[in-house]
Amino acid sequence: MTMARPALDPELRELLAEMPLISQLTPQVLAQLRQLPSTPIESLLEHRQVDRREITVPAKDGAPIPLSVLSPANTDRTTAAPCIYWIHGGGMVMGDRFSQIDIPLEWLDQFGAVVVSVDYRLAPEATGTVLVDDCYRGLLWVAEHAAELGIDPARIVVAGASAGGGLAAGVTLLARDLRSPAIAAQMLICPMLDHRNTTTSSRQYSGVPGVWTGEMNAFGWGSVLGDLTDAAVSEYVSPALAEDLSGLPTTYIDTGSAEVFRDEGTDYATRIWAVGGQAELHVWAGGFHGFDALYPQAHISTTARRTRTDWLARLLP
Repeated sequence: MTMARPALDPELRELLAEMPLISQLTPQVLAQLRQLPSTPIESLLEHRQVDRREITVPAKDGAPIPLSVLSPANTDRTTAAPCIYWIHGGGMVMGDRFSQIDIPLEWLDQFGAVVVSVDYRLAPEATGTVLVDDCYRGLLWVAEHAAELGIDPARIVVAGASAGGGLAAGVTLLARDLRSPAIAAQMLICPMLDHRNTTTSSRQYSGVPGVWTGEMNAFGWGSVLGDLTDAAVSEYVSPALAEDLSGLPTTYIDTGSAEVFRDEGTDYATRIWAVGGQAELHVWAGGFHGFDALYPQAHISTTARRTRTDWLARLLP
């Protein structure tokens, strides 16, 4: 029996009709997707006054973690800037530090923020806590070098989309538990939070082609976790497992009503509220997974992006 599903936004439905969709990922399909060209960062920076710095920091095992540091040029260096620490999406199995980078670049434009994007290692080559540890190590470096980078250490926002949203949540939990570094806020965009893949929305978007389906989600999580039992999965990898969501910084979560991650995002916000935390939640009616990244000019996408920016404007005076 086919499950009922929320209808797509009419404009998004028309746009999505022109896009080839799949329902499952395989190692062969993943290899093909990884051969697609990276986001052309040069064209995004072409009309912006941005100083770009490429560095590497050591992972826990000594492996190099690339970071791109993008700072507004010709600004008053005597005033420390907010920082957006960006963690890219890609189901934990693909993408790089330039994936979806147009999203935080809007905040560089709007707030003079320094954007730092991390190239964490991907599954299945990297597994377990390696991905979240890479992201955390990069964040530690940023906080330790805040003065050098012109960053206000009290205004570091950890943000990410999809897998990056899940990793952002994991990094924020790690920072809370290790008491360093300070994080002003976390922004979780259609976040990948729960390896169990058992919510109503994950079932609704299984068995049908899509941008990210329940089957693709199972492949991504299987690539990260391998044969680990549920009891052995770290809450920093699958943040929905965290029993205690108290003490987290103010949180922004958004998702579409027509996507796999709708319910786990909603549940995460609800559990933050339950322990007295502050979270803002938006479920965009008719939005599919990653709609605003794929079609940023659609009306619902411009509204979603503007709403995030408005939230940051309240946070970063």
